[in-house]
Amino acid sequence: MELIGKVEVIQEVEEKGTFKKQSLILQTEMQSQYPQFVNIEFQQNNCELLNAVVVGNDVKVSINIAGRKWVNPEGKDIYFNTIKGWKIEKTSTF
Repeated sequence: MELIGKVEVIQEVEEKGTFKKQSLILQTEMQSQYPQFVNIEFQQNNCELLNAVVVGNDVKVSINIAGRKWVNPEGKDIYFNTIKGWKIEKTSTF
């Protein structure tokens, strides 16, 4: 799956033990009255892909969507989704 938009924010790398991640906020639906801001997470070595882009770049991001379940201390099921980026390409203005 791919998302196309403009880079709004590139957050700092977060490291927890041997795990690292970095988030990119992508503004999509540029021509819409209600643009969307999508948080895309790059993990481990894929964080390095963000070195090639800067805020304001028009990009196409290849993504996977992951979901997981967690049972909180009260026994309630909580569900999480993560949008994981694994490829990013600069594009021309759309």
